Amino acid sequence: MKITLIQDIIHWADKTANLQKAEKQLAELAGKTDMVVLPEMFTTGFCTDQPDLAENMESETVRRLREWALKFNLAITGSFIATENGKNYNRGFFVFPDGKIETADKRHLFSMGGEDKYFNAGDKKLIANYCGFSIRLLVCYDIRFPVWSRNVNNEYDLLIFVANFPKNRIKNWDILLQARAIENQAYVCGVNCVGTDGLGITYNGHSILLDYKASPLLSFPESQTLVQTYELKKEPLIQFRKKSAFWKDADKFDLKV
Repeated sequence: MKITLIQDIIHWADKTANLQKAEKQLAELAGKTDMVVLPEMFTTGFCTDQPDLAENMESETVRRLREWALKFNLAITGSFIATENGKNYNRGFFVFPDGKIETADKRHLFSMGGEDKYFNAGDKKLIANYCGFSIRLLVCYDIRFPVWSRNVNNEYDLLIFVANFPKNRIKNWDILLQARAIENQAYVCGVNCVGTDGLGITYNGHSILLDYKASPLLSFPESQTLVQTYELKKEPLIQFRKKSAFWKDADKFDLKV
C-alpha cells in the first residue's frame, strides 16, 4: 500500500483556501498513491473557540472529500471540526476511494488549549480495512494516552496520528510516536503541520512514518512544506509479530469510555 504524508501550512480559519490547496495536492497524487494523510483540522487549523467553523456530515468539506476520493481514486484521512446534534467534535475521518466515509472523534481533548470547552470527546474507535491493512486513526493529543491507542490482539497494522503539535513540545511528539510503534508492534504514521497559526503558536512539522521497530521509513525536513510517499508492505510486519510475539503477553483490561 502506498501512503502519502502531506506536511503543510494550514491557513488560519480559512476553509476555502485550505480546500482549494488540498484539491490541488490530491490531484497531483492521482494514480501515484493509495492513501493520503492530511493534518488535524486541515480546513481551519486548531480553531477551538470558533464554533461557526463546524460542519455537519452533509457539508462542503465532507462532500468534497468524497468527490476527491472518487475522482482521484485514493483514500483520504485527517480531521475537521464537525457538528452533530448540537455538539461539536474534532472528527477524524477515513474516506475510501468509493466515497464511503468512516469517522471517530478525538477522545482526549486538550484542556490547556480550551478544547474541552467547545468540543465533546469521542467514545469509539476508527479502524478502517483498506488495501489489506487494518488502519487505526487517532488525533493529536490522543498520542499521550497509550491505553486508548493500545493494539489489542493486533487489531490494527498501521496507527495514524494527525496533529497540530507545537514546536515547543515537538520532542514529546518524536518520542511518543516511537513509543507507540514499539509497544503496539505496528507501523506508525504521524502528520503534523508547519507555520504559525492565528494565535501565534508555531509548528515545525516532524511528520514521520515509522516501522514496527520505530525505525524511520520517511522523515520530513524541519518546518518545510513537503509531500512524500512510501510503499508499506505487510508481510515483514506479520513475520516480525510471529518472531517477536510480545503482544501475546499483554495485560488484559477493560476500558471505560
